[in-house]
Amino acid sequence: MTGIDLDRLAGTVEVVALDGLEIGGPRVREPHRHDYHELVWVREGEGEHRLDGEPVPVRPLTLTVIGRGQVHVFAAARGLRGAVVRFGDELVYGGAERRAAPAWLLAGRGGRTVRVPAGDADALDGVIAALAAEAALPPDARAAELCHHLIAVLLLWTERWYDASRSEAREPDDADVQLQRRFARLLERDFARHHDAGHYADALAVPPAALSRALSEVTGRTTKELVTDRVMLEAARLLRFTDLGVGEVAHRAGFSDPLYFSRAFKRHTGDAPTDYRRKKRA
Repeated sequence: MTGIDLDRLAGTVEVVALDGLEIGGPRVREPHRHDYHELVWVREGEGEHRLDGEPVPVRPLTLTVIGRGQVHVFAAARGLRGAVVRFGDELVYGGAERRAAPAWLLAGRGGRTVRVPAGDADALDGVIAALAAEAALPPDARAAELCHHLIAVLLLWTERWYDASRSEAREPDDADVQLQRRFARLLERDFARHHDAGHYADALAVPPAALSRALSEVTGRTTKELVTDRVMLEAARLLRFTDLGVGEVAHRAGFSDPLYFSRAFKRHTGDAPTDYRRKKRA
């Protein structure tokens, strides 16, 4: 296990229907890392995901958002009906027509499970069916743009349902909320290269104190804490799911000094890297 099994897409989008899916026992595959984003829509059935090794229940009328880079496996499934939508970064980032897509949903720890209102289930099925039909057609001048827009619709609906389900949520157009969501996307891009809070404040063109205050208001965590959380999440994934040496894990997480990394990791998790790996694998 020198590396995590990496799942890739053959194209830019893929839709897989779930029609009474059953998973369990010997049918459970090894955990795999996504080189794409994934939406898992469950209209009926139940089961369990494992995201970065942690259990996430599968329930009816839910949509789970799994961001690129997460380690995922369907650990159990009983009578699942719905669909899995997989798509690459190119359907979310860049281009004027895609600025509305809430890419923050796909960033960082990810794994958000959103309750879908029963009255919206048919509409969700309809958009996913339209996306599946477009993905199955031979490419033409309009197919790519149609897929861009259909993915944006799915993500915007997911953001709406997510915001509506949080009783403590601030208004989605609140300036602090919008800044936090811009930060989440930037952090996902830069966490392995920039551990300093000042970089993110400069890139977002806000004073460091203002950024930290806004993030604390929305998440309860400062800029530095959120950066450290994301860096250590990556290190923990690599320690748990690969056989890479501690020095290589440190390098991939953005540390030039493995000893400094080991100390920082223990300070964050309570375990030295080798102890963390041993405990999680046990």
